[in-house]
Amino acid sequence: MSRSRSSVPGIDAELLAKDAVKLLPEPTRRAFLRAGAGAGALAFLTGCDIIDGPSVENALRTVSRFNDRMQARLFNPNRLAPTYPEAAITRPFPFNAYYREENAPDIDEDDYKLLIDGLVDDKRPWTLDRLYALPQETQITRLVCVEGWSAVGKWTGTPLREFLRRIGADTRAKYVHFTCAEGYSSSIDMATALHPQTQMTFKYDGEVLPPKYGFPMRLRIPTKLGFKNPKHVIGL
Repeated sequence: MSRSRSSVPGIDAELLAKDAVKLLPEPTRRAFLRAGAGAGALAFLTGCDIIDGPSVENALRTVSRFNDRMQARLFNPNRLAPTYPEAAITRPFPFNAYYREENAPDIDEDDYKLLIDGLVDDKRPWTLDRLYALPQETQITRLVCVEGWSAVGKWTGTPLREFLRRIGADTRAKYVHFTCAEGYSSSIDMATALHPQTQMTFKYDGEVLPPKYGFPMRLRIPTKLGFKNPKHVIGL
């Protein structure tokens, strides 16, 4: 599947990389820059097309992987991302993907199953009805995109750590991996997976999650950049 996107005018690639590094916690940022990765990422991005250049994504992923490793060492499960009042919600919430909105995956809710694999006791697939029956919570948090924008949204779903508990996941594993209907995949470190705000999201702003935001289920991880929040999740 092609990941090409039309370019967004007015975005400076080097500034974006600097902003991505700024999002790292202070100890992580210092270590990242000491390691020389920050300078390398900035040099890598200079002159690149911010949307079409695969080198941009690779450089940003370098920042993200470094952050994952450092957060695993420094992680504080009691530190929460900021939450916001209803009045702060961004409406309409921006659509952003490497495909057009009308090309979002068309998933039949009756046929949908979340496939489970890896270091878990119960690998039975989950239907959407079973997922919807799980205990759910609502959070109003900010999504920060590596493309230089942010927006506040209202998300409802099940804490991922509760789901992992129910399927008997081995939390000694280092990562949780997600596959998505549109061909995307992403992994998060176990500490992030167990964070109380990391959510399997089924609703946006009180309504069933629409296709443009990730129907039937997406991950909402307010402690991570937007590209680490996979949509249209079909496998865990």
